[in-house]
Amino acid sequence: MKKLAFVLFFALVALGYSCTTGTKKSSSDLPRVAICGLAIESSTFSPAVTHTADFRIRRGSDIFSYYPFLSDDSEDRKRAEWFPTLRGHAIPGGIVARAAYDSLVNETLAMLKENLPYDGVFFDIHGAMSVVGLDDPEGDLIAKIREVVGKEPVISTSMDLHGNVTEKLARHTDLITCYRMAPHEDALESKQRALENLLDRLESGKGKPKYKAWIPVPILLPGEKTSTRIEPGKSLYAKVPGIADQEGVIDAAIWIGYAWADEPRNRGVVVVTGDDREKVSEGAEFLAQSFWDVRNEFEFVAPVAQLDECLDMAVASEKHPFIISDMGDNPTAGGAGDVTWTLQQILNRPEFQKENGTSLIYASLPGPDFVEKAVAAGVGNKAEGFAGAIVDNRYAPPIKLSGTILAIDTEDATAGTAVVAQVGSVKVIVTKKRKPYHYEKDFTRLGLNPRVEDILVVKIGYLVPELYNMRADWIMALTPGGVDQDLERLGYKRIVRPMFPLDKDMPNPDLSARLIAASDEN
Repeated sequence: MKKLAFVLFFALVALGYSCTTGTKKSSSDLPRVAICGLAIESSTFSPAVTHTADFRIRRGSDIFSYYPFLSDDSEDRKRAEWFPTLRGHAIPGGIVARAAYDSLVNETLAMLKENLPYDGVFFDIHGAMSVVGLDDPEGDLIAKIREVVGKEPVISTSMDLHGNVTEKLARHTDLITCYRMAPHEDALESKQRALENLLDRLESGKGKPKYKAWIPVPILLPGEKTSTRIEPGKSLYAKVPGIADQEGVIDAAIWIGYAWADEPRNRGVVVVTGDDREKVSEGAEFLAQSFWDVRNEFEFVAPVAQLDECLDMAVASEKHPFIISDMGDNPTAGGAGDVTWTLQQILNRPEFQKENGTSLIYASLPGPDFVEKAVAAGVGNKAEGFAGAIVDNRYAPPIKLSGTILAIDTEDATAGTAVVAQVGSVKVIVTKKRKPYHYEKDFTRLGLNPRVEDILVVKIGYLVPELYNMRADWIMALTPGGVDQDLERLGYKRIVRPMFPLDKDMPNPDLSARLIAASDEN
């Protein structure tokens, strides 16, 4: 009888504990893994502000559609009991409004609370989000996540190599990695690696790594100078697998950092995680020193010139399409995407003022006023209206376009509505909402064939693979905008100095490994 009472007593205690903590028992022996994250690259040198509506938000099971390695029949899907919450992603742009950030974070935290406890969290971010009033948004977010899920779950963080890793972010995460290629052809591969690192540690019972080595490297360079297509970025990133694949090391990563935000966290970083203290520390120091040693060798990934010179070369060239990167207002790096200065210079040149002149596609410019008038006029008719400079009018005012409408697409998921207007020999793509043009299908759905045009001008920095493979020749134009490639004229006030290349004669920094305490020891 006493034995029965004893058993019942502890059963009731266990039941009470489960009820008071709000925990849920799993019907499976698989690890319980949550998914969450916010991703955007935000220029603080752009007047643009990013709001909640600018994020593409996936909630719950919709998140799985973003990860092909978590499809219904994938092996990784079968390795855990999944609890996807909220993942928000926005086209790079301006600083995120505090209300938008708070709203998305609070929703994420509320969703995480619904299915506690977790064994692990897959934290999928970019790493270069700027938020009004916060110097370290990703560090703030992961700290808030820890307050909800506790110190015990293993958090694995996936990032863009143009993100920033603060000590706070490194402290609250357990496993962390980033892309090894720029352009980011390995983005999904890197996310899968981050997720599988998490699953491996949970399944093996090894849990959190014993050591995390974090080394800030005082280098701040644009992605257009640090592409892994060319040296020294190519050889630098080729050193990463040699460190990451060692016994006793889980992963290793080099972050170039994000150049167009004026915040104390913006700089290069190296992080190595693992269970072998010596290999983790020495590996991080080797990568950090390798990065520092080649700092003077970074150059633009393609020839660069002022816009007039670029246009002169393109008009004279027999190689078509000749692609010009309109770099200063590149929306894929954080530019507002609506600076009209470049298009105005193009339309002022005599080569493009007659319909049979040098053919050129300009992609693109947001202009809801012009789009509305183009839709009203219809294909084949003339329309006149204003486009651009709604957000960033520092360099040129809204441009007045008057041209024949060649195409209208009202079902573009990103642009809302996109139209093509021919002005002289220039085919201008105008969109209701800003949209980067990266893929051939972006053009062909508008009836355009960029391969047969003389010149293609795109608001971009280094070319993404599809455009890169399309080019017959290519040059990057030093144009104005929120992601100006001339870093020295941006006027940094808050980054940690000295910083290369702004302080060219700076002394060699301390690149010794800093071991960060485990997340459950903070």
